[in-house]
Amino acid sequence: MKKITFCLFYLLSVFSFAQTENTEFERMVESEMKSASNLQTMAVNPNTQNYNVTYHELRFTVDPANYFISGVVTTTFTALSNMTTVTFDLTNELTVSAVTLAGSPLGFTQNANEELVITLPSVLNTGSNATVVISYSGAPASGEAAFTASTHSGTPVIFTLSEPFGARDWWPCKQDLNDKVESIDVYITAPSTYTSVANGLEVSQVVNGGNKTTHFHHNYPIPAYLIAIAVTNYQVFTQTAGTIPNDFPIVNYIYPENYTSAVTSLAQTLPIMNLYENLFEAYPFHQEKYGHAQFGWGGGMEHTTVSFMGSWGRNLIAHELAHQWFGDKITCGSWKDIWLNEGFAEYLSGLVVENLDGAASFVSWKNSKISNITSVSNGAVFLTDTEAENVNRIFSSRLTYNKGSMVVHMLRWKMGDAAFFQAVKNYLADTNLAYGYALTNNLKSHLEAVYGSSLTEFFNDWLYMQGYPTYTVTAQNWGPGQAKITVSQTQSDPSVSYFEMPLEIRLTSAGGANHDVVVNHTTNGQEFVVAVPFVVAGVTFDPNKHIISKNNVVTLGHETFQLDETVSIYPNPTNDELHIMMPTNVQLEKVEIYNTLGQLVALQSTVDFSVNNLSSGLHVIKITTSEGIIHKNFIKK
Repeated sequence: MKKITFCLFYLLSVFSFAQTENTEFERMVESEMKSASNLQTMAVNPNTQNYNVTYHELRFTVDPANYFISGVVTTTFTALSNMTTVTFDLTNELTVSAVTLAGSPLGFTQNANEELVITLPSVLNTGSNATVVISYSGAPASGEAAFTASTHSGTPVIFTLSEPFGARDWWPCKQDLNDKVESIDVYITAPSTYTSVANGLEVSQVVNGGNKTTHFHHNYPIPAYLIAIAVTNYQVFTQTAGTIPNDFPIVNYIYPENYTSAVTSLAQTLPIMNLYENLFEAYPFHQEKYGHAQFGWGGGMEHTTVSFMGSWGRNLIAHELAHQWFGDKITCGSWKDIWLNEGFAEYLSGLVVENLDGAASFVSWKNSKISNITSVSNGAVFLTDTEAENVNRIFSSRLTYNKGSMVVHMLRWKMGDAAFFQAVKNYLADTNLAYGYALTNNLKSHLEAVYGSSLTEFFNDWLYMQGYPTYTVTAQNWGPGQAKITVSQTQSDPSVSYFEMPLEIRLTSAGGANHDVVVNHTTNGQEFVVAVPFVVAGVTFDPNKHIISKNNVVTLGHETFQLDETVSIYPNPTNDELHIMMPTNVQLEKVEIYNTLGQLVALQSTVDFSVNNLSSGLHVIKITTSEGIIHKNFIKK
């Protein structure tokens, strides 16, 4: 569900790209949003929860030169409880003229809640089906950009964009995120000089006088907000993608004045499609088509099988195509979970940078995301109930797109490539989710199943809570072939007590050689002794930008240390195990543990041992090594 511009209800915005000739990196610039009404009370309509829509036949009559729509919508639905009325979402700007069932007229009302309430002729029992036919017409509210009439180079154009709450502005529907329509037929009647676009495969064109009716059929489940139409004097350019027997057309509908440049830019679609199919799975709608239709908003919108596009930059092409998997095949089950659509789609556009431009460009791409994310000290990826009714917050460039995409990358970094990509493949293939809806916990379960460990703390810190860490890192040469790294952190927002993550640290020699190490940072002031093949002359934190962080302080220590300082014990205090850390060139001879009375209470000869049998309180540990004797204190809890 993407719009790099968000033409949602009253939402207007501008989209721009930063792109160098050698595509060093690409990123979206946060859209400027202007909205007459940010809060919508239409997140969930409880009056539409008692039935499932199984089929729509959508017949629309439009003329791009006139801001008006008339339609006949045939809807088949199944009752989830006994029903005497059926309710659809529909703006009062449109007027219903008739409703029938099996040819017989039905009573109906349009109320102040933007609802069409139809009285059924008798009780429709649970599990039973019914089909109603609704005839309506009118001029949708002009400020609510779900239905737009405009011009390009003087030629009229009509297009729709319904995400998140706008489908009801131009046709009677059920627009909640809990019910995908199993299949649709779309018939668009318009002046015959124009070309019409909709979801699915074009079945036929029938000319009748000065009008032409174009029929599209879409045979995959689809939510109301992804159903779209557009009509103007398009010039069509078709490509072929996929691998036999799963090859399919990419049908591009382009304004004639932009045709030549668009065809050149659209060549980028094929390598991006190949990459996504190789990384994840075959294009989910390969039995029909993919395509693009130019429209008047900046940015784009991932309508199933045909993304509406305001421009032809590679990042936009990549993002909208990614939504066919993440957003269209599997759709977020609530607007609180919108990162499942936008975070993944934006991350896949980053994978295009990584795979087509190389590692350095990918680091730049991630760095730009981190800079934007940390420009404000708070903000969570996952939305609250109130935020999920606010279109500006749902489509926050900083949180939903940029932080969402970096959270996806951090999951990959934490899990490792093999486990991460396998888990995402499993998620996409889950028959309970595919062509349906998913919540964040559905993804989390698939990730944990492959990872083999809980990711609850990660999700709590990075997804549900707010802010980011700032790290203080000190690296010191620590005996021959070793360095000691000390890591601490502070948090930008009090909602997170500690961010636990594997951290990449680059150690550099005087000659410029690099040695990257990964330490699992879990406590403040944590120390790590690591092997290094040279004397360390420089240190860099997170050189490949795997972590959201800001204002990190990195120091190289140059002090000469005595033996006592090179040996440490941890954890301290402890109630179970005690570990001794020392340079590899120092040999342990024995370990003696004394209580506060000076009595010997334990004798060991290894660096790892249990203190379970010791009494609680302060103890002294005497460590005898090949280089001398060290005394340390520890507390047994």
